[in-house]
Amino acid sequence: QVQLAESGGGLVQAGGSLKLSCAASGGTRIMGWFRQAPGKERDIVAAITWSGSSTYYADSVKGRFTISRDNAKNTVYLQMNSLKPEDTGVYYCASRHAFARQIEVASDKYSYWGQGTQVTVSS
Repeated sequence: QVQLAESGGGLVQAGGSLKLSCAASGGTRIMGWFRQAPGKERDIVAAITWSGSSTYYADSVKGRFTISRDNAKNTVYLQMNSLKPEDTGVYYCASRHAFARQIEVASDKYSYWGQGTQVTVSS
């Protein structure tokens, strides 16, 4: 069973930076970060394969966010720079099942979820 725990959220002014962390227990493979704004669906922000050789970014965050992982620490990171008010939301870490071989963007393709961490960007 995989358990995920996010940290690093908070309140930041527009243009600022935050770094989210997702600590995992149990084996993880393809990992993703999702964002859910109030009244909206949970959408993918970024994803990364186990080796880190392949990543995915939503168009809205390309060039501003960077996903990375440290498998020795079982931790995945999301570095968020040049934050905008529209980046506000609850950020969730998620893991695909152990036999998954490719990144998927749909949330229902991810089997394990953390509790989420709030990110608020003020204008």
